[in-house]
Amino acid sequence: MELSYVEQINQAAAYIRARIGGKLPVLGLVLGSGLGDLAEQVEQADIIPFADVPHFPVSTVEGHAGRFVIGTLEGKTVLVMQGRFHYYEGYAMRKVVAPIYVMQKLGIRAVVITNAAGGMNRAFRPGDLMLICDHINMTGDHPLIGPNEATLGPRFPDMSEAYNKSFRELAHRLSSQIRSDEGDSLELQEGVYCGISGPSYMTPAELKMLAILGGDAVGMSTVAEVIAARHCGMNVLGISCITDMAIGEELEPLTHEQVMEVANRTKPKFAALVKSFVREVNV
Repeated sequence: MELSYVEQINQAAAYIRARIGGKLPVLGLVLGSGLGDLAEQVEQADIIPFADVPHFPVSTVEGHAGRFVIGTLEGKTVLVMQGRFHYYEGYAMRKVVAPIYVMQKLGIRAVVITNAAGGMNRAFRPGDLMLICDHINMTGDHPLIGPNEATLGPRFPDMSEAYNKSFRELAHRLSSQIRSDEGDSLELQEGVYCGISGPSYMTPAELKMLAILGGDAVGMSTVAEVIAARHCGMNVLGISCITDMAIGEELEPLTHEQVMEVANRTKPKFAALVKSFVREVNV
């Protein structure tokens, strides 16, 4: 007999708990395309490939190592997803968000969710970091469709503050203390993230539509994970690395390699921001 969704979540959490022994992670990190190197800075790390975890799929996208890294970062025990699962890989939404529920079962109550995104706001530039203040779900699907699992969360979870306001305020304060090699402080953007299904990049007309709807950045992840996190009571900080400009009227051809190249250039300030947030946040 096939196990229920909750039973699968519980088995996955039990497996990770057994592998990490007495470590109790207090904060989760989901690292998007090109941003996974931050996991290499975790100390005293236990590494668990997704393929080893019961009922987990495998990440198939370049730039996603596909493993958990559990250890110490800035004095806190963290569980890092070095890569993630995507709807466009063919996985059901429930599979995409399963790691979020596993984090919750391990006792984690706050998560930093990151991604690489195209910038639709003309004030943005490639290489900017954007705090996500809200999102628009344009995937055509939802991770909570179907019978509600009451042990995970309520049937109708509130999304009035999907991205924690106090977390964003803390990130803004910390960004003023971060200096580039040239001595400039880190200027954070803030905006609305539009989540699409992918895997194709958007047409000019589609991008113009999303901008009219109020979107500032667009990407192929994050939204479902945030819904699941809020469903099970976790607070979220969302960060987008703006890797390209997705202005409908000025759209140029784009490749995944270009996205990765900009994300790689942005890694130092991204890592500095996330590490300072991990150090200072109360969870």
